[in-house]
Amino acid sequence: MSRLKRELYRDPSRGKVAGVCAGLSDYFNMELWLVRILFITAVLLSGGPLFIVVYVACWFILDKRETMPNRSPDAKDEDKVSVKFKVWQKGEPPRQALYDLKDRLSRLDGRIQNMERYVTSPEFTVSREIDKL
Repeated sequence: MSRLKRELYRDPSRGKVAGVCAGLSDYFNMELWLVRILFITAVLLSGGPLFIVVYVACWFILDKRETMPNRSPDAKDEDKVSVKFKVWQKGEPPRQALYDLKDRLSRLDGRIQNMERYVTSPEFTVSREIDKL
């Protein structure tokens, strides 16, 4: 089973200072708030200056996360559903993901019903007969 190539970067758009914790949360697939709490706890309980120096070094060393230029403008974030199974993992809780999927399926069902209504209508039959001429 092949794993996707993960890269460590910083994400200033989601970050408070430089986005280093946001990049770490993406890399380790953890919630952002948990990474921030772990960092602050490490600063307060152990070598504070060491962790601050490492943070600043990461700020300068790590590349910024690029925006996704290949993504189409009509693509939505709601199309991608990632389910978390542990509290610390990033993503939606299973119950919320199930509700989101149910909502998407009901919207698709409504669109299919509209298409069926049009295809079985006399307007479609007349339009098709005119196109055949």
